[in-house]
Amino acid sequence: MVDDPGLRALSEAARLSPDNLPLRRHLAEQLLGKGYLADAEAEFRAALVLAPKDPDIVAGLAEAFVRQSSYGEALSALEPLLAEGGYPPKVGVLAARALLGEGDVHKAAYRYHEAVSRDPSVADADLAGRLVAPPPVVAEPAGPPAGNPPAPSAYMAPSSVTHERSTAEVERSGFSFADVAGMDEVKEALRVKLLLPMQQPELFAAFGKRAGGGVLLYGPPGAGKTHLARAAAGELGAAFVSVGLADILDMYIGSSERNLRATFDLARRHRPCVLFFDEVDALAARRSDMRQTHNRQLVNQFLAELDGVDQNANEGVLVLAATNAPWYIDVAFRRPGRFDQLVFVPPPDADARAAILRILCRDKPLAEVDFGAVAKVTDQFVGADLKGVVDRAVEAKLQESIRAGRPVPLSTRDLLAAAKTARPTSVREWMATARNYVMHANESGAWDDLMPYIQRKW
Repeated sequence: MVDDPGLRALSEAARLSPDNLPLRRHLAEQLLGKGYLADAEAEFRAALVLAPKDPDIVAGLAEAFVRQSSYGEALSALEPLLAEGGYPPKVGVLAARALLGEGDVHKAAYRYHEAVSRDPSVADADLAGRLVAPPPVVAEPAGPPAGNPPAPSAYMAPSSVTHERSTAEVERSGFSFADVAGMDEVKEALRVKLLLPMQQPELFAAFGKRAGGGVLLYGPPGAGKTHLARAAAGELGAAFVSVGLADILDMYIGSSERNLRATFDLARRHRPCVLFFDEVDALAARRSDMRQTHNRQLVNQFLAELDGVDQNANEGVLVLAATNAPWYIDVAFRRPGRFDQLVFVPPPDADARAAILRILCRDKPLAEVDFGAVAKVTDQFVGADLKGVVDRAVEAKLQESIRAGRPVPLSTRDLLAAAKTARPTSVREWMATARNYVMHANESGAWDDLMPYIQRKW
């Protein structure tokens, strides 16, 4: 509800003169400027009906979407302008913000730098700091003189001689721990083990502790391990390199090891950096279980990269890894200096589930919602399951809104109805497996952190 008298007067004027385009546009811009984002979106939509190709109106609508974190909708609105070319530079900056919100850092950097090159006045220092700078263009030498070719090293580009290229990409995370609902104990453990040594290096150096190291996050699927890793990078303001299996594994013998070395080199060149390995059990499995020699060589290479070629090689590189099956990882990875710190990421409790639901619903039309009541009926649901509940409720509400011809806000009843039709996907099965290891294969004490949780919950 708009409580500004001037805006209310403008809204009434627009209601009485719905085809007045300048009035609609002015009202939309005023609403956007004063932070009434949903109302601004509605007015820009109304203005767009009157002038479907007006770039200023499209840009205003896209900005309303971006500020509501509706990045996909913003890109959809901007797509016709971006496809034609010659669009206003401010449109390129908006596209960069939306692409960054979607996690596509390199496309965002391209749009941003292209826009600023045409109009430096649209530069945004905060946005630029979160983007990857475009690689410098290096002119290729013309080649060796005819008849007297020098040695290859005299005319080959240095990068092609000294570095393999990693397919992993450097990002700037837009998340922080404030965007992670609940999990206070896990966040505090990461803060002490990873962030504080980077933020207060002199204090830790006095005790012989370096900034860097490795932490293994483990827990049931969908509990938020990847989200935590991105948030840790954002909390620190560090570069973030997310490594998937496709970035490392290769069908040719020796190539996987080279890819792994190139990925660590990439992180070292962008320190401070959070280097994150998802599904790390596929790269760090127990060597005793492997039949192929080259698979064992990949594990050996991984261990060597964690150790570094010298004691300072990985300083400023925080290595995070996530797995659903920590018991399958080679025990050598838990040696001090490698992944010696194991952090259990539990399924969210009721308070955390309520906070997750609140975050998932924050950019949607809402009536009064009792998130605590929904949290009570979603026991054993992880974040991915809760997103499914919200998606189901939204789909049902969209059908109702289409029939009503207007957005009908979500209510507690809608979320409860969606929760009744959903089932937790993985926690019970994962806990049954974890219980076996905790109770019968915990001679080293590696799974002691799980013991209280299993005894209390299961």
